[in-house]
Amino acid sequence: MAGFLSTLRRIYLSLYNWTVFVGWFQVLYFAVKALREGGPTTVYDSVERPLQLAQTAAVMEILHGLVGLVRSPVSATLPQIGSRLFLTWGVLWSFPETRTHVLVSSLVISWSITEIIRYSFFGMKEALGFAPSWLLWLRYSTFLILYPTGITSEVGLIYIALPYIKASEKYCIRMPNKWNFSFDYFYASIVALAIYVPGSPHMYQYMLGQRKKALSKSKTA
Repeated sequence: MAGFLSTLRRIYLSLYNWTVFVGWFQVLYFAVKALREGGPTTVYDSVERPLQLAQTAAVMEILHGLVGLVRSPVSATLPQIGSRLFLTWGVLWSFPETRTHVLVSSLVISWSITEIIRYSFFGMKEALGFAPSWLLWLRYSTFLILYPTGITSEVGLIYIALPYIKASEKYCIRMPNKWNFSFDYFYASIVALAIYVPGSPHMYQYMLGQRKKALSKSKTA
């Protein structure tokens, strides 16, 4: 029974990883195509649907960690996925004024290259039981550049969105109401922006530690 469940787990995770890989590959392809043909202002419109689908699918990774399908700690997965969902739905989808900024291009390209490598790495590990050494190196090395470019783009786009968030009052709950509760999306966005200050260096240090551990294991294998 344990062997059957293990096989089922590998089949499911393999299908999940390769499906999301295809989604991110589409994002990168359409982004590069749009940059070449129309420039940065056309990127978002070209990638909107595959970006939303691929990024939202990452919610499953939180569930995978919670039920023990993968060993990745939820404490590391949740903030990364949460911040990306906030950018995807809470900024870019909610405030069209941000979509033509050049930072959308750097955001989309940073995310898509990172995820193409990551999902293909885990897809091969689940399907074949191993991943080639060059893919292992890419998995644990490309973040050295792509994480800073991605984070810079995220922070920049949130900052750019703030005036539009404030003016629109979208997602705000005002008093009085039957719940006796108020919520201001503008200030919540500022809090989210502030979290990047301690959160980004901490996450970068965490990934450096993971890189050292993974690459040292590959050398001794």
